[in-house]
Amino acid sequence: MKLKNKLIAGLVAGTAAFFVGLNQQASAAIVNNDYALSASEGSPLRTNNNVIIAHATAVYAPARNVAIFENRTWYSNGAYVQYIVGDGGKIYRVGAEGYQAWGAGSWANANAPVQVELAQTYSQAEFRKDYITYVNLLRLSAIKYGIPTTVDSGAWRGVKSHLWITNNVWGNHTDPYGYLASHGITKAQFAHDVKYGFSSSGNDANPTPKPTPKPVKPANKKQVDVTYAMHQRNGHWLSPVKNAGSGTNGFAGMPYSAHDMLYINVNHGSLMYRVHTIEDGWLPWVHKANKNDTVNGVAGIKGHTIDGVQMYYTTPKGETYQQAYYRSQSTQRAGYLGTCADNGTVAGYDSWAGMYGEPLDRLQISINDHSNF
Repeated sequence: MKLKNKLIAGLVAGTAAFFVGLNQQASAAIVNNDYALSASEGSPLRTNNNVIIAHATAVYAPARNVAIFENRTWYSNGAYVQYIVGDGGKIYRVGAEGYQAWGAGSWANANAPVQVELAQTYSQAEFRKDYITYVNLLRLSAIKYGIPTTVDSGAWRGVKSHLWITNNVWGNHTDPYGYLASHGITKAQFAHDVKYGFSSSGNDANPTPKPTPKPVKPANKKQVDVTYAMHQRNGHWLSPVKNAGSGTNGFAGMPYSAHDMLYINVNHGSLMYRVHTIEDGWLPWVHKANKNDTVNGVAGIKGHTIDGVQMYYTTPKGETYQQAYYRSQSTQRAGYLGTCADNGTVAGYDSWAGMYGEPLDRLQISINDHSNF
């Protein structure tokens, strides 16, 4: 138990450093250890480092109350996890990392150095803060223990929902998907967010430029029309689209089809854009829009499948700050993925639109000072 005691002390001391990488609300998240089990409590068994488990509490109660309850009843109920997230992005620790918690059955407990509960709230504003912290905690825990950040894949290592444990190992739980869905988060978006986090990829060879600061005194807002079109892979250019509504109509692309080239043009200000292809990764930024110039006027390579899009709009000096809001859909999923914004104001989906490995079949864009999606 002395070894465990030293480990716990080290974990507490390293808390601040562990969360340096979290951005926005999550960056301020400091672990509360008021309800952590003592060195003589909880399982003394070490874990294998194979999975990080994502839970939801299934009760609408403050995270602090859940932490108090697990601390008090860990032995009598035989149930506790390492972390509980909630109360507007706060983190409460109960169990010790690297030691077995009792949260999802013997196999899961033995293979998960970290299990995280997401406390449930009816408040959408509180949920957004909780969700950012929850996702980043899951992701950074996986990175810390050398575990893939993929969610619910067919492999036996990665970030796993309690539902995945039920479907593949044992149990009857389906969390956290029902709760996430109640706040508009799909399985696809959750997987995307955990895999890539809430910041630009550190492996990005062409990092996204920092957006122009919002004018202190906005002078006037201009109508900006954005026209864009996609080219079917090994096919032809589809009809261009001007702007997009808030519904399902008004998109570039062809449902259930793969595309290999894209051009985007704005009638005011300037826009740079690029695509990610399954074959090549991220391609260089494009500043022009000319479908007849496949070198400098379009993003993409003929015959190579686009699975991601990224763009950045620059507002002319002195005008009301506007940006590109955009979203996409893939051939392998129903419904649009989350909305992106080029300056990071839409929590959870600001890096790029798409899903690695899945052909992008629909794209919607608008330039505005707010999102209509």
